[in-house]
Amino acid sequence: MSAANPERGEAALVLDGVTHVLRPSFQALVAAEGELGPLFELVERAASGTLGIAEIVGLFWHCLKDPPAIDRATFGEALVAAGLKAITPALRVLIGQILAGR
Repeated sequence: MSAANPERGEAALVLDGVTHVLRPSFQALVAAEGELGPLFELVERAASGTLGIAEIVGLFWHCLKDPPAIDRATFGEALVAAGLKAITPALRVLIGQILAGR
């Protein structure tokens, strides 16, 4: 797996010892918005502390640079097992990129 490139707005997410690269490309964000609703509202929910784990899983899943060898449910379980402390830095990067419009 390649390393995250901050110049491209990418974030690294380590789950079960495997580094996943999240890239909030136009295509990824359109797919996430199609599933989760308007991205501005998603950012507002994150800011107010009401963003749900299913929404985080959905956003991360759509932003995965390379499809993992696991299914989405297993990916979600790995996110929950990692805990909010571990996944929050990647979430911050993605939200920052959404707001910056990169």
